[in-house]
Amino acid sequence: MTDPSSPEHASGTVRVRFAPSPTGMFHVGGARSALHNWVYARQHGGALVLRIEDTDASRNRPEWTEGIIRALAWLGIDEDQYEGPFFQSANADEHREAVERLRADGRAYFCDCTRDDVIARTGDSYRGYDGHCRDRGLEPGPGRALRFRTPDEGTTTVVDLIRGKPTFENATIEDFVIARGDGSVLFMLANVVDDKVQGITHVIRAEEHLSNTPKQQLLWEALGAQPPIWAHVPVVVNEKRQKLSKRRDKVALEDYQAEGFLAEAMRNYLMLLGWAPSGDREIVPWSVVEEEFRLEDVNPSPAFFDVKKLRAFNGEYIRELPVEEFTERCAPWLREPYAPWSPEQYDPAVFARLAPLAQTRVAVLSEITAMVDFAFLDEPVIDEASWNKAMKEPAADILRGALEAFQDAEWTAEELKARAEEIGARHGLKLGKAQAPIRVAVTGRTVGLPLFESLQIIGRDRTLARVRAALDRLTAA
Repeated sequence: MTDPSSPEHASGTVRVRFAPSPTGMFHVGGARSALHNWVYARQHGGALVLRIEDTDASRNRPEWTEGIIRALAWLGIDEDQYEGPFFQSANADEHREAVERLRADGRAYFCDCTRDDVIARTGDSYRGYDGHCRDRGLEPGPGRALRFRTPDEGTTTVVDLIRGKPTFENATIEDFVIARGDGSVLFMLANVVDDKVQGITHVIRAEEHLSNTPKQQLLWEALGAQPPIWAHVPVVVNEKRQKLSKRRDKVALEDYQAEGFLAEAMRNYLMLLGWAPSGDREIVPWSVVEEEFRLEDVNPSPAFFDVKKLRAFNGEYIRELPVEEFTERCAPWLREPYAPWSPEQYDPAVFARLAPLAQTRVAVLSEITAMVDFAFLDEPVIDEASWNKAMKEPAADILRGALEAFQDAEWTAEELKARAEEIGARHGLKLGKAQAPIRVAVTGRTVGLPLFESLQIIGRDRTLARVRAALDRLTAA
């Protein structure tokens, strides 16, 4: 058997596959598996096969397949990086041939037992199938599934690049179903046949499939082929150490893309779920990942998908962008349906001046909309909590002082800041307290871009008009 520390396989050339089912949004765990396969293929001069496992017709939808392809492309795995996509449903003839071979070789038999029948015979609702139909010689017929006959003795050893050589007692592996009564083949066999036909040498997939692996390895051997080398990457869990669930957790890659996470940040972070580059570092160029990643170095323990850490990663990546590229990447969030302003209100020259101020303050690109809306709306959107916090005594006097001081000030950030400091000093306030009413009057919020640079950009007239409007509201209350 092949040494798990070596990528070598009898076929010579490394061929891996990513085989998602088109039954929903693209899971971040699936994205990590795709990246692992892609990197491994590139490292060994091999090929990545994209296979869509679409045999569950009741759950498959074409748009999910399109979503998989788009999500992979967003990560950098475009159509030039893989063979395919191939569709499992197109391999039905090969599946049927495998079924007939297993039957002819005595490795599979028909069974008409229901689950209730098994429980009635064994008296144990937790026990697996008891092999009742092994020697009954049943022919095909309605309600008769085809079961694979597992060995009664011996062991099955799985060569796994991450987990070593886990060994399974064959006596504990029940005779499992490989085809339904209508002749359709189940995942267990279809997956093996597809990998065999497509020459897959290494199967890199999620830990949840490890329990299926001895069964699939037995099928490989029964079909007269060398099993692939396996690698089961650790399960991805949430902060409660529960496996990520689409019913409970944010798991769709598309959702993170829509929120404004950068593909390169997501790609870097996903690769860290169970692995780390050399040295005391985590944020590294993709070239470093491709050079240093080793499947045998992946930690088999569950990997925590920390959204807060991902946001911090993304913020670091955003800050490293050239400001021109940051401006370009913000574009989707500066127009409908995200932007609350009309196209006529938006001024790209104004945003170009705001962008360097915003770039150091956003963790995801979608935050840019609320951060700059004050510059494009006719009136700021007032956050009431911010208003109530800032518009306390002596807020009215500060606003009056700003109206007077800003009226003839040189319109630079430095001069506006100096005059605000003078206003605060008259009331015994430091700048942070003194500028709060002005900030809320002009931007609508207590937190945002550097205030005086923002005032310089939107101009004297708009600034004074908003301060005056805030003072009128405050004194009218």
